[in-house]
Amino acid sequence: MAKSKTLILSLFIISLTLLLSSAIAAKQPRFSRMITPTSLGLKKEKLSHLHFYFHDILSGPKPTAVTVATAQMTNTSSTFFGMVNMADDPLTVGPEPESKLLGKAQGIYGAAAQQEVGLLMVMNFAFSEGKYNGSTLSMLGRNTPLSAVREMPIVGGSGLFRFARGYALANTHTFDLKTGNAVVEYNVYVFHY
Repeated sequence: MAKSKTLILSLFIISLTLLLSSAIAAKQPRFSRMITPTSLGLKKEKLSHLHFYFHDILSGPKPTAVTVATAQMTNTSSTFFGMVNMADDPLTVGPEPESKLLGKAQGIYGAAAQQEVGLLMVMNFAFSEGKYNGSTLSMLGRNTPLSAVREMPIVGGSGLFRFARGYALANTHTFDLKTGNAVVEYNVYVFHY
């Protein structure tokens, strides 16, 4: 009988403790909570394919990409290791510079490999045309520009590209060894709401 009273008292104390803990937690501000996509006005997820050309101009009176940092060894490195460029490159419908402007590729890319030409790309594709005006896609990945086709991840977006995820395929259209100017064709595939 004493054991059953002890057991009942123990269960009562545990229940009271849980009840008080719940009441205290309910008064605390919440850090996180589960919600549904529809509560944010999000509807069905879509898969979009975007095709455009990226113009990286390093020469002339109005370059669109400039070197902002180098390492002591960059000038003697066959891969330009340590070089960091800041870009505000036009994105166009076609490969010609006068082709219709769709937006800008804004961000940085740096030579991050010592054994081959390999770039770390941190870019926002900021669109200014049509229904995508004001929307962005964020790309973060490795680009080996001497490869025929490079695949880089799309890690996010804004506007019509909220919750974006996908990948970009880059293919060099033209490259001038003398100036470093390049036109790169992009095919981007993204899931978004």
